[in-house]
Amino acid sequence: MHEEQAHGATPVDGGDRDRWEWRRRIRANPRSAQIYRMAVAIFGLIVVLIGIILLPFPGPGWVIIFIGLGIWASEFEWAQNLLKWVRGTVEAWWDWLEKKGLWAKAIAALLTFALVLAIFWAMFAVSGVPGWFPDFAKDFLVKVPGLG
Repeated sequence: MHEEQAHGATPVDGGDRDRWEWRRRIRANPRSAQIYRMAVAIFGLIVVLIGIILLPFPGPGWVIIFIGLGIWASEFEWAQNLLKWVRGTVEAWWDWLEKKGLWAKAIAALLTFALVLAIFWAMFAVSGVPGWFPDFAKDFLVKVPGLG
């Protein structure tokens, strides 16, 4: 019997064992393993830094940071532990919010909306209202205190 069949995988689909074979080959050589870990560290750092740069703007800053953390977690135990802690904290917060009912969700949504508005206001106060905005939006925004 072939080794693939002994592990429950068929030669057609390659199975779960073959899916990670490339990492086993890299780790078999200490030099390539070290280079791979450095590449994962650098790539994860770049992704995390992009997420940090995007944090002040509305959008996926935190999601990008968590993707970078996931990249690190593929190779580093400290990142796995941090990602596990973050997931547990978010799940606990979400569970707490679910138990509090609709009023807590509404307050959380309003606070999130207020934070997004504050970020936009600060961004427009520093850089000005973008020229590509439609005229009605620019006319409205320049009347907002601190933006005109």
